[in-house]
Amino acid sequence: MSGDDSVTDRARRALDRLARASATERFLLSFAALALSIAVGTVLVLAAGRATTCETAAFVLTHPTPFGLPRLFSMGFCFDPVTVFDRLFFGALGDPFKRGWGPLTPFQGGPLDPFREGYELLNPQMAVTLRETTILVFSGLSVALAFRAGIFNIGTQGQLVLGALGTALSVLWAVPYVPAGIVGTVVLVTLGLLVGAVVGGIYGAIPGALKAYADANEVITTIMLNFVATGVAFFLLANYFRNPNSQAVETTPVPDYALIPPLVFESRDDFSFVALGLGVVLVLGIYYLLERTSFGYDVRTSGLQPDAAEYGGVDAERTVVYSMALSGALGGIGGAIYVLMILGKFQTGVPAYGFDGITVSILAGNNPLGVGFAAFLFGTLKSGSTVVQFATDVPPQLVGVLRGLIILFVAMPEFFRMLARGIGAGSEPQPRAVAADGGSVASETGGESDE
Repeated sequence: MSGDDSVTDRARRALDRLARASATERFLLSFAALALSIAVGTVLVLAAGRATTCETAAFVLTHPTPFGLPRLFSMGFCFDPVTVFDRLFFGALGDPFKRGWGPLTPFQGGPLDPFREGYELLNPQMAVTLRETTILVFSGLSVALAFRAGIFNIGTQGQLVLGALGTALSVLWAVPYVPAGIVGTVVLVTLGLLVGAVVGGIYGAIPGALKAYADANEVITTIMLNFVATGVAFFLLANYFRNPNSQAVETTPVPDYALIPPLVFESRDDFSFVALGLGVVLVLGIYYLLERTSFGYDVRTSGLQPDAAEYGGVDAERTVVYSMALSGALGGIGGAIYVLMILGKFQTGVPAYGFDGITVSILAGNNPLGVGFAAFLFGTLKSGSTVVQFATDVPPQLVGVLRGLIILFVAMPEFFRMLARGIGAGSEPQPRAVAADGGSVASETGGESDE
C-alpha cells in the first residue's frame, strides 16, 4: 500500500467515524474545539499585546522565585487574555462572575456562590444578548430548513430585508384603521408578522421555482436576489415611502402600541420575550414538521437522496418550491421581528442577520433544535464583542478575529461531518454479491470479478 493510499484510508476512516458520532460525542467535540479556539486566541492576544506599546502592562508573565530573590524572567503584555475572554463570554451575560468565587454572606444560601452579590439575571446586557439570539433563531431556521432539502439558501438576507419592509409598510397603512391599546397591539403585530412571512415566502419561492423548473443554481440566484432586494427596498423608500422629517432613508416610525411589548426588560425596549417565545415555538414546530410529517419526510429524502426520493413518488419540483417558500417565510418573520422589536421602523442598511444565519445553521448541524443553542452562542459572541471593546483597550479588529476564530473552530467538526455524510461516509457497507456456486457474480458491464 502506498503512502498516499494510507493517508486516504486514514482520512476516510476519520470521516466515517465523524459521520457516525453520537450526539454526546459531537457535543464533546464541539466543547474541545471551543477550548482549542480559546487557547489559540490567547496566543493571538498575547502576541498582539506584546507588539503594542502601552504605559502599563495589563498582563505579566513572570517566574516566581523563593526567599524574595530577583525574578529570573518577566514579560509584560498590553492585553490581558483572561480579561478579554471573560468580557467576551461573561460580559455578554451581565458579568455574573465579577467578584469571583468566594464564601457567601448570610442569606445567600450556600457555601460557595459563583454569582456576584446583587447580580440580576435579567440585566440590560443579557437583553442585548437575547435580542441578537432572537433574530438569529429565525435566520438560522430559514437556512437550516433549506439545507435539509438539499438547497443552499444564501438569500435569507434578501428575504429578511423585504419581509421587514413589507411589515413596516403594512403596519403603517393599517394604523389609522386600528384602535390604540392592547387590541391594536395584537392586531398590528399579527398583521406585521403575517405580511413579513408572506413577502419573505414569495421572495424565497422565486429561486425555488427557478431551481425546480429551470435547473438554475440556487447559490447564484439567491446571491443575485439579495442585491435585488436591497436595491428595491432603497428605491421604494427613497421615492415613495421616505420619512419627510428624517435625513436618513427610512420609513415613518410605527406607533409604540404597534411594537412587540418588552414585558420584562422595561429599561430595554429592543427585546421582548414574546418574540423569543415565538422563535422557540417555531424551533419546535419546524423540528416536528421535518421529523414527524409526510412533508418533512419528502424534504429530508429530497435533501439526502433526490433520485431515490423521486423514484419513491416524491414530487421533487414541488418539494423544492415549498421548502424555499417556507425558508423565505422564516427569514421574512425575522425581518418583521427586526422592525417590530428592535428598530420600530424600516431603514436601509439592515444588519447581515441573514448571512449570520448560515453560520448558525452550520453550527447547529442543520438541526432545528440545535439552532436555538447555536443562535445563543452566536448572540453571546456578538454582544460580548461590544463589551470587550468598551471594557478593554483591545482593538475591534482583534475582537473580530477572536470571534471569527471561535466560530470557525466550533463549526469545523460539524462542517466535516456534513461533508462526510455528503460523500457517503458512515453508511453501512454493502455485502458483496456471491453467485450460487460460490463464485462472483457478473458485473453490469458483462465481465466477472475474479479474485
